[in-house]
Amino acid sequence: MYYVYIVECKDGTLYTGWTTNLQRRIHEHNRGKGAKYTRSRYPVELKYFEKFTTKQEAMKREYAIKRLAKKEKVKLLNGRE
Repeated sequence: MYYVYIVECKDGTLYTGWTTNLQRRIHEHNRGKGAKYTRSRYPVELKYFEKFTTKQEAMKREYAIKRLAKKEKVKLLNGRE
């Protein structure tokens, strides 16, 4: 299983990524071992995720979400996309 997720960083910014183990990845972000972007912005809080059966699907969705404006991402988090 592959997951695309959005976390909110302590400074209020949003970070989108993909992983095969959501719990482990959030733990890594919160230990300062995750993505370079979140290393100085932890702790992070999981706000949203989607499941996919293939890596390609997950990466395609991650790319699509990353292209959204923050306002559109917030709508997604609130279930209004």
